[in-house]
Amino acid sequence: MISYIKGELADVTEQSIVLECAGIGYEIAVPVSTLTELPSIGNEVKIHTYLYVREDAVNLYGFLTKEDLYVFKLLIGVNGIGPKGALGILSAITPDELRFAILADDVKTIAKAPGIGNKTAQKLIIELKDKLKLSDVFEQSLAAKTKGVESVETAGQDIRSEAVQALASLGYSLSEATKAVGKVEITADTTVEQLLKDALKKISIL
Repeated sequence: MISYIKGELADVTEQSIVLECAGIGYEIAVPVSTLTELPSIGNEVKIHTYLYVREDAVNLYGFLTKEDLYVFKLLIGVNGIGPKGALGILSAITPDELRFAILADDVKTIAKAPGIGNKTAQKLIIELKDKLKLSDVFEQSLAAKTKGVESVETAGQDIRSEAVQALASLGYSLSEATKAVGKVEITADTTVEQLLKDALKKISIL
């Protein structure tokens, strides 16, 4: 098993990258969300990988974070979704968007992926919803947006969870609350009260 590869970014195509490590060039299939966050060619990068072995091929799939790799592994664990299909989903919508969509029962967002209709989207939600935690989704979303600023990340995770709970107490479903809160941009100065106001505005147009 290859957990990750750290090396120089040697080449980038529309669907993959080549990472050079110890004189060996590793071709790694990656989603669009990873391609858009890569450094320039020639710079060092660490890619978390999944090695897929079959009779006629050996393929590497890669992601910038362990959390996104985890989502990929969840997808290929669903019957009928192979590595290429999972990569297609994560190229149409980001891993972060998929997390929110699953917890919010958002079939429409998941069905944006090529080859994924409403029926398959519903299947993904049913099979994966219990494997994702609300707090983890908020934490990963905020971590990506703040690029690791710990104080903002922790505060953001806390107020998002509080806001979802508050909306639920007002009679909104967990799906509605999760989707609305997830659509609100927050900063280090955002309060729970402000987040609730903005989330309620989002609910009115969902």
